[in-house]
Amino acid sequence: MNMYLHELKSLRKSTIIWVCAMIAIALVYLSLYPAIYRDGAHFKDMLAGYPASIRAMLGVTVDSVTSPLGFYSMILAFVVLCGGVQAMNLGMTILSKETRERTADFLLVKPVSRAAIVTAKVLAALTVLLVTDVLYYAVASTIASMVKQSSYSGGLFFMINLTLFFVQLIFFAIGAVVSVFFDRLRSVLPVSLGTVFGCYIVGALVAAGKDDWARFISPFRYFDYSYIIQNSRYETPYLITGAVIVVTAVVTCYFVFARKDIHAVS
Repeated sequence: MNMYLHELKSLRKSTIIWVCAMIAIALVYLSLYPAIYRDGAHFKDMLAGYPASIRAMLGVTVDSVTSPLGFYSMILAFVVLCGGVQAMNLGMTILSKETRERTADFLLVKPVSRAAIVTAKVLAALTVLLVTDVLYYAVASTIASMVKQSSYSGGLFFMINLTLFFVQLIFFAIGAVVSVFFDRLRSVLPVSLGTVFGCYIVGALVAAGKDDWARFISPFRYFDYSYIIQNSRYETPYLITGAVIVVTAVVTCYFVFARKDIHAVS
């Protein structure tokens, strides 16, 4: 419990920064919605002039882009990108920071198992992600209700927002498993940014094509907002794939961390 609370305390400042950044993105774009709704015909004509591949890369559906959920889906793509960076960075630091900061000996001499250490750190990271998403959802739903020009389904709005947590879980798991193999990285931010933005670009290129199997390459394409709005559910193959990635990565972290040599001084 002490390790869990200590991790939460150490992550408090960065969590506030990420929450504010994500809320700022939603606030800026949602504030434009009333004007776009009033001039919806011209906005659709402008988007229709873009090549279909470009619209797919941007996650834009012309027919529904002026609806509350359609417009919000376009915004959420940028929020998810921001959340993915947060989660990847969190995953890469949560298990490796003692090695980088040369405090591993202080932690490992405590009368707790390595599995308990991993559990406390993973639970702290998950708590941070949950708090981030709950705060973002509360503010985003309030803003959306204030700027809406027509009614929309609150259930679908929640389902769309829940994909943020799912994508964050995937990138957190990837970051955590990378950290147990490469715990001597001087800085994790370049790796986090490179991985997340690389997946985002690949996902954008995949969206421009017609091959559904290629969507498995990028977690950003596991959740199609248009599909969710039309069918009120997630696509099972991609949901299962995401779950497999998370479970496999976490199990690997437990296995490797329990057996690796950890040196306090490099």
